[in-house]
Amino acid sequence: MIRSENFQFEKQEQWEDLGNGIKRQVYGYDDTIMLVKVQFKAGAVGELHSHIHAQVTYVESGSFKMTIDDEEKIISKGDGYYVPPHSVHGCVCIEPGMLIDVFSPLREDFLPKT
Repeated sequence: MIRSENFQFEKQEQWEDLGNGIKRQVYGYDDTIMLVKVQFKAGAVGELHSHIHAQVTYVESGSFKMTIDDEEKIISKGDGYYVPPHSVHGCVCIEPGMLIDVFSPLREDFLPKT
């Protein structure tokens, strides 16, 4: 079974710079679930994409223009959304912010390369 340590501490977890104003920090996970923080600078674009994972996201800070399939909404601190598997989704950051993503199953492509 793939799994993280039981505890994760913000100051100890590495940020992965994805470029274009986006950084990612992976927290707890096992085969069935994964928690990820994603930091955006204003104007950063999370390109439209899809994946096999179900995703739920909480907006910790900032505001975003979020697209899921053919629906578009402005979301901000305290809001959230659900992305069904295989749905096309992406966002544009309006005000600098942080999204907290949960994926099921885990995103193996987000794990550190060993």
